[in-house]
Amino acid sequence: MNIEELIETEQQERERQAGLRNRILCCSVAGCTAAAGSAAIRGSIEAAIQEQGLPGEVEVCGTGCLGLCGHAPCVRSANLNETYHDVTAADAPYLVRGDRSRFEGRTVRDTDAFYAGQCRVVLENAGRVDPERVLDYIAAGGYKGLLKVISEMTPFEVVEEIKKSGLRGRGGAGYPTGLKWELVARQESPVKYVICNADEGDPGAFMDRSVLEGDPHRVLEGMAIAAFAVGATQGYIYVRGESPLAVERVRTAIRQAEREGLLGNRVLDHNFQFRIDVRIGAGAYVCGEETALIASIEGQRGTPRPRPPYPPEKGLWGAPTLINNVETFANIAPIIRKGSAWYASMGTAASRGTKVYALAGRIAKPGLVEVPMGTPLRTILFDIAGGVPAGYAFKAAQTGGPAAGCIPAQHLDVPMEYESLQAIGSMIGSGGLIVVDNSVCMVDLARFFMEFCMDESCGKCIPCRAGTVQMHDTLDRIIKGRGSEADLDLLAELAGLMRATSLCGLGMAAPNPVMSTLRHFKDEYLAHIHEHRCLAGSCTPREEVALV
Repeated sequence: MNIEELIETEQQERERQAGLRNRILCCSVAGCTAAAGSAAIRGSIEAAIQEQGLPGEVEVCGTGCLGLCGHAPCVRSANLNETYHDVTAADAPYLVRGDRSRFEGRTVRDTDAFYAGQCRVVLENAGRVDPERVLDYIAAGGYKGLLKVISEMTPFEVVEEIKKSGLRGRGGAGYPTGLKWELVARQESPVKYVICNADEGDPGAFMDRSVLEGDPHRVLEGMAIAAFAVGATQGYIYVRGESPLAVERVRTAIRQAEREGLLGNRVLDHNFQFRIDVRIGAGAYVCGEETALIASIEGQRGTPRPRPPYPPEKGLWGAPTLINNVETFANIAPIIRKGSAWYASMGTAASRGTKVYALAGRIAKPGLVEVPMGTPLRTILFDIAGGVPAGYAFKAAQTGGPAAGCIPAQHLDVPMEYESLQAIGSMIGSGGLIVVDNSVCMVDLARFFMEFCMDESCGKCIPCRAGTVQMHDTLDRIIKGRGSEADLDLLAELAGLMRATSLCGLGMAAPNPVMSTLRHFKDEYLAHIHEHRCLAGSCTPREEVALV
C-alpha cells in the first residue's frame, strides 16, 4: 500500500460505513467476551439482521472496551451515539430495529456524565473500530501518523515533536518520552530495537490489555513511528501469556499490517523497514522492569540487572533499545496527526495529556476511564464513575498497584498528576485505581500487597528477597495481636533499607503501600497493637489475643 492507496482505502471504507442504516458494535475485549458472553450476543444480533432482511443495511462487529465493565456486556449503536449495558441475547431484535424504548435505564449517551466527563485519546477508537479489521482502523485515520512521519518529517523532527508534546511514560515512572527517544536516537549503532512493554501485572489493572484487545493497530503504528524516529528496524511486543486474547489480536493485526505494506521491508512503499514480533511472558511481575523484560526476551531468566548501562545505551542483545508501555505508544499517532500543541493543551504544566485508569473495588461504575492529567480524584470517582454505592463510605483509593500507596478521603480533591500524588505518598503508577470502602482494614490491605510483592520478588537481591518477607511477617504479627509499637519502627527501618538498596523498582517500591497506610491510617495499626481489635471489623478474631 502506498500513499494514494491508503487515502483511497480510508475514503472508501468511510463511505461504506456512512451508507449503513446502523452499525452495532459489541464490546469484544476479554471481560465482556469471557465473563459476560458478548460473542453469543453478537451471534444473536447477526441472526436478527438476517431475520429482519437487513444484510447490507445493518452490520454488527466487535469493538474495544466501552468502559462500563461492571455492567457488561455493552453494545454501542453508532448512528444513535448511545451505549447500552447489561445487554442480553433477547435484546438483539430491538438493537437491529433501533428500538430505544427497550433499553430504558440501560442507556448511556455520549452527553451523559460517564462519557462527557472523559477526554478520550488512547481510547478514542473504542466503539468506533473493529480490532480484527485493519480497514476499520484506516477509516478512523489509522496509519496517517506513520504516513506523515515517513513522507514529511525527519527522525529528528519526530523526536522533537514528541518532546514538545510533554508526553511522559505511562508505565509508572513518568519519564519524559521524548527524552528517552532522543537517547536512543543519538546512539551510533547499526542495530536498534523498539520494545512495547505489555507485561501488565498490577492487581486490578487492565488498561494495556484492553488497548491491545480493542485497538492493536494503534500500538503497532506508535511503535513504527518510534522506530522511524530512533533508527530501529525490529520491534517486539512483550505480553504475558495470561492475556491470550491480546496475543491473538496483536498477531492478527501484525499479519494484516504486513499484508497491506504497513509493516515490513518497504513501509507504505517508502525506504523504511520495520518488523514486529510477539514474545510471550510467563506472568512474572518483575518482568515489567526493563532489564528483566530484556533478559526474558533473550531467553534468559527474567531478573533485573544493575544499571547503568541503561537500555537506550545497551539493551536487547547489547544494542540500543527503546522501551515504552502500551499506553505510551497508543498516544503517539494522535500526537503526530494533531500536533504536539494539541496534546500539550491537555493536562497540567508538568503532566501533559490524558491518563487511562482502570477503576475497581467499591465503585458504582467500575471499568475504564480516560481523563486529562490533573483531574481531581473526586471528579473521576464521583462525577464520572458514580461514587461509592449506598450503604458504604469512601475510605481510600489505592493507586498504582503494589508499587504505590493510598489516597485517603481528606485528599479526594488531589489533582491526579505525578508530583501531586508523590507529595502525599502515592503515585499514579500504570493506572490501576482500586476504591476501598469503610469495611476494609488498611493493615490487612497493606499485608495483601506485601504478600503479592513477596511472592513476585525474583530473589536476586537480598533487600527485596528478605525485606518483603520480614515486612509481611511483621504486618501479620500486628494483625494477629502480637505486635508492638516497636514493629512500626521496624517497618519504617525496613522500608528505608529496601528503597535505598534494592536492585530494581519492585523492591524499591514494595514498602509504599505499607508506609502510605501507616501514614494515613496509623490509628488502625495502633488498635491492632494495643486493643487487639480491627477498627474496620474485617479481621477475624485471633486466638493470640488471649495470650497477651
